[in-house]
Amino acid sequence: MKKITLLIFILLLSFNGYSQSITGKWKTIDDETGKEKSIVEIYQTDGKIYAKVVKLLKKDEENKVCENCKGANKNKPIKGMIIISGLTKDDNEWNGGKILDPKTGNEYKCYLTLENPDKLKVRGYLGFAILGRTQYWYKVTE
Repeated sequence: MKKITLLIFILLLSFNGYSQSITGKWKTIDDETGKEKSIVEIYQTDGKIYAKVVKLLKKDEENKVCENCKGANKNKPIKGMIIISGLTKDDNEWNGGKILDPKTGNEYKCYLTLENPDKLKVRGYLGFAILGRTQYWYKVTE
């Protein structure tokens, strides 16, 4: 009986790694400079994942607008802008949605994978996942 209880306990702990949530605040890093760029909040609504910019970390960019965006986001403040929309969980990956790059105004397909509880892989791509770029976001602990 003790062996069965121990086995069940170990199995529950092993599944815990896959149930880690990606919701919360994450720090983004600029691809070109390697410097901290923004704080993004990932949240869930109606079973789908979304992310919005809650803070721009460069003091001179706090009120920056999305000049290159199209449609409703054109010239809107980046702070508060939803940059990831419509992702759903598929095993250990969230996919099926879009990511907006406020720098270029372009939208891409994307997927997210939790590398560990504090590191999120964010992949944006055109058509096929191999044609894109990866960023790593880091969990913000408050």
